[in-house]
Amino acid sequence: MSMYTQDAKLAQNSYYAATATPLPEQPKLKSHITTDVCVVGAGLAGLSAALELANKGYKVVILEGRRVAWGASGRNGGQAIAGYACGEEPFEKQLGMADAKRAFNLTLEGLDLMRARIKEHNIDCDWTDGYMTASVRPKTTPELFDWADGMARNYDYPHLQKITPDELPNWIDSKRYHGAVLDRNSAHLHPLKYALGIARAALAAGVTIHEHSEVTELVHGDPAVIKTADGQVSASFVVLAGNVYLDKTVKKISNRIMPVGTYIVTTEQLDKSLADSLIKNRVAVSDNNFVLDYFRVTRDDRMLFGGRVSYSGITPSNLPSSMRSTMLRAFPQLSDAKIEYCWGGFVDVTVNRAPDFGRVSPNVFYLQGFSGHGLILTNIAGKLAAEAVAGQAERFDMLARIKHMPFPGGRLLRTPAQVLGMAYYRLKDYL
Repeated sequence: MSMYTQDAKLAQNSYYAATATPLPEQPKLKSHITTDVCVVGAGLAGLSAALELANKGYKVVILEGRRVAWGASGRNGGQAIAGYACGEEPFEKQLGMADAKRAFNLTLEGLDLMRARIKEHNIDCDWTDGYMTASVRPKTTPELFDWADGMARNYDYPHLQKITPDELPNWIDSKRYHGAVLDRNSAHLHPLKYALGIARAALAAGVTIHEHSEVTELVHGDPAVIKTADGQVSASFVVLAGNVYLDKTVKKISNRIMPVGTYIVTTEQLDKSLADSLIKNRVAVSDNNFVLDYFRVTRDDRMLFGGRVSYSGITPSNLPSSMRSTMLRAFPQLSDAKIEYCWGGFVDVTVNRAPDFGRVSPNVFYLQGFSGHGLILTNIAGKLAAEAVAGQAERFDMLARIKHMPFPGGRLLRTPAQVLGMAYYRLKDYL
């Protein structure tokens, strides 16, 4: 079964798709056209780059293999979290402290960019301020607090509030967690509503989107030529933002990311008093395990709970019931709540979980490796790519300095190797 086929099945019972107004279908590419910039992939990174470029006066065409926001951009946990999945260490070691701070501040700029776009384009996407990291084991709470102190001291980030074990029951009505750090600046939202709002803004700015136009070949040159089954685009610049779906098209970089399946369930609508009691102020929460759970209460009073992952590329069996069991371990008071939606998809993970940005040729830029922490990062990544196309590549090149290893074992063995590695980390989570 191809990844596209499996991913289509995973998307069928999505709460997001059921509660968002779909974008009118965009035409398939059926001719040879010329443009300034061709963006491959209509997820948030591609849409963000296209919107920024159109606002700079460029003629932009997006090629999307399925539909706008069909992949991770429209199916993720909806948590807009400052920082990176890898933490700060890779940036400090490879870039030095000054650029590590600049890299972190880019994610804060990404948060501001999202807020500004929502306001400017009147995007109703259920934005709610507040995100909390909770410790599952008492022994990890001091580590979490030390991290918060370090962020305030080394990164001038004043938005973190330590929640002691005594205070935590006032925030989360669950006995599973033992302490937490609240980030008042981060947030959560309905990611598909947001992505479709950005797509509408891009169309209004003059961007052309071709759906059902999977790229079959990229011919480097000036101009570059991007081919599909029924047409082709000649472009002065290309921005590759297809992530795991470009595996066969751009082999030069595809071995540095691996598709990881991630899954979410959503309950039926709860009694409002019960929904209000679960998490104070309805902030989003994730735990601090390596293989983590994350959850939040939606605007329409449902528990949205995610965290089951697959590193093998195979969707776990009995997914709704197994995820329900995990949810009840945290919130047994939801034992009578039915699971109404269960869906998933693939995210692009790097070995070190740091983003992988760069060029495959002088006029072809790529954005990948968001590693499950991409809601903010995809937005700012698109802006950085647009800056680079326009000749202001300093910020893009700073992040491109992060070195990335290919997954061990090559294309055939990288998945078994990753499964073994994640089994080790999963064991550590339980110790």
